[in-house]
Amino acid sequence: MKLKGKAIKLGNDINTDLIISGRYKFSITDMKELAKYIFEDLDPGFVKKVRPNESIIVAGENFGMGSSREQAPLVIKEAGILAVVAKSFARIFYRNAFNIGLNLIEADTDKIDENDNIEIDLDRAIINNETRGEKIKILPIPKVLQTLLADGGLVNHFKKNNGLRL
Repeated sequence: MKLKGKAIKLGNDINTDLIISGRYKFSITDMKELAKYIFEDLDPGFVKKVRPNESIIVAGENFGMGSSREQAPLVIKEAGILAVVAKSFARIFYRNAFNIGLNLIEADTDKIDENDNIEIDLDRAIINNETRGEKIKILPIPKVLQTLLADGGLVNHFKKNNGLRL
């Protein structure tokens, strides 16, 4: 599977409150509406940078740290962001993201800049930075998780297969 898009660069320690502010936790329950406020506290113009099905978040270490709220990966997916590439992920965020079918890629992100055109080849475990002409190795995603991603996450896999069929 390949994912191709334009990089939106973020830093280290992006927590779930930066992804979606806790002030919306109970007031907005519709994910489409909630996605309009993605990264609002980090960059008020962030949502305008997103090109649905063409944007890839590129971040540093410990992406998704903080609370265990599922809204964080859900709004990223609802905003149409194809994947998050980071040096590392907070474990609860990682689990929640795969449960809902959000692609998470672990790689050294130092050689990817804002607006770089990148292609992620999950089968070959490589990112091709087309802008810089460089290839970056990624931590391979286990086949079980790739199956879940292809089905749209664990929940959709269960619905599709009437249970866990891996």
